[in-house]
This record gives sequence, C-alpha cells and structure tokens, in this order.
Amino acid sequence: MSKIAVIGSNMVDLITYIDRMPAQGETLEAPGFALGCGGKGANQAVAAAKLGAQVLMVSKVGDDMFADNTLANFQRFGIDTRYVQRVPGVSSGVAPIFVSPDSHNSILIVKGANAHLSPADIDAAAADLRECTLIVLQLEINLDTVYYAIEFAHRHGIAVLLNPAPALAGLSGTHLAQLDFLIPNESELALISGQVVDSPEAAQRAARTLVANGIRHVIVTLGEHGALYVGEEGEFRVPGRKVVARDTTGAGDAFIGCFIQHWSRDGAIRQAMEQAVAYSACSVMALGTQTSYPDRQAFARFQQQQ
Repeated sequence: MSKIAVIGSNMVDLITYIDRMPAQGETLEAPGFALGCGGKGANQAVAAAKLGAQVLMVSKVGDDMFADNTLANFQRFGIDTRYVQRVPGVSSGVAPIFVSPDSHNSILIVKGANAHLSPADIDAAAADLRECTLIVLQLEINLDTVYYAIEFAHRHGIAVLLNPAPALAGLSGTHLAQLDFLIPNESELALISGQVVDSPEAAQRAARTLVANGIRHVIVTLGEHGALYVGEEGEFRVPGRKVVARDTTGAGDAFIGCFIQHWSRDGAIRQAMEQAVAYSACSVMALGTQTSYPDRQAFARFQQQQ
C-alpha cells in the first residue's frame, strides 16, 4: 500500500453551536458545545486513514492536557505518529468554532505548537518521507516549513499537494510551480490568482492562469456545487451531491482526505474527485469535524443510498 505523508497542523476543536453571534458586550446562551480533535493537517490525515490509507503524520503538539488526546486519536486510526513531537512549555493548537443553525461556521485558530514545526523536522523524517507516494501540506504551519517541504518533495520526485488554507496572499510563484496538486476553495483561489472568483466559470478562468504558471493539477472545491478540475488532463466539473447539511465544518478537509486516499491507490484523478465530492457531502450530514467523517463501511452505505 502506498504511504501518504501529511506535514501539517493539529488542533483541538472547541465547537459552539449558536443561534446567532453575540454583539459586542453581549452575553448569550448557546444551545450546544462539543470538543474534538481537528486542525487541517490532522483532519486530512484522519479522513484518509478512516478510508484505509497508510498515513505518516509530521506535526507538533503542546505541553498540556490536549497533547495526549491528540496522539491517542492519531493512533486510534492507525496513523504513524513517530514524527509528532511535543514542544515543552507551549500550548497545543486550538480552534474555537461557531456553528450557526444554517450549518455555516466561523473559526478562529491559535497555532500554538504548530508554529514550532520547522524544516529541521522534515529533515528528521526525511528517510521515511522518501518512501511516500504523496506529501500533503496546508497553511496552518509556518510558511518557510511549507516551502521547504515542497522543495524536498520536488527534489526527491515525490508528488506534492498543497491545500492553501487558511488563505494567504503573496505565495511564492516559484514554489507553486513545483506543485503537482493545488486544491483551493473559491476564496483561496481568488487570493492566489488575483482574480475575482464569483462563479464556476470565473473559477475555471482563474485556475487556468495557475496551470499556465506551472502547477500540474488545480482542483477547486465548490461546496455544494462539487469540484472543478483544470490541468494536464483537461478541464471538467464533478457535480455536488444533494444532502441536508447539519455542519459544514471540516468538509474541505474531508474532500482532500478522500481524494488523496483514492488517488494514491491508482492515480485516477476524476474518479478520486468523484469519491471526494461524495465523501465531503456525507460529512456535512453529521456534527463535528473528524467525528463526521465516515469510515469505509459507512461511506459505502451512503453511496448505496444515494
């Protein structure tokens, strides 16, 4: 089985379900709260592992009550945690999340130990990273570490995927051109391309400019409208699945986790996208982030019902 390396963040999700956001100085009672494991890197790793992928995680946890739980959560899904290191005297990353009745969410992130993941950690894991088929990255860790990982993958002929989230302006064109896969949502695509992205057609035009600048495959997630591909295999759209959404938190990470698991098996991009669109739709039907991600059996049942 091909191994996937996820170099990225882990967070503790502090999820509050709200009727509305309070005004300045106002205190409101909220109807519900949940605590879970999250972070974009961890979410993508767990989604892939739940679907059967062999995953190596490179990350940092803090020196607090959340670290043991985070490590145990990775290990529960069979994720290799040899390179998930503790940082003394530093908090773990946390993400307060506010979910409205219409299932939309607002998120704050505190990087904590994630800010200590450095190029030296990639060097420490180099022997095992060279055995991987794919390296997956996001932007919840330091940008110099992301760039170093892209250079490492490019130098060693390992496919590399960047999910440019949270959105960040001014990304290095040199490093973007070394990517095999870039998977942004519409707002992230607009920031990276410098173009207005207000429709699938506009997303297609913006993605073309990135491919022209050297990225092999650009996949744009379109929420309930599915996903768009522009790249070496042409241009096409995968339509969304109609479901009743309860919580959209982590849906983009669900898409990527499913995509990398399927692509790493056989390299079929369209089929991996079709599975990923379905998997992310399935995830929004349940509450939470990683807790909403179905395993292989639950996902198969969802597919049959659809």
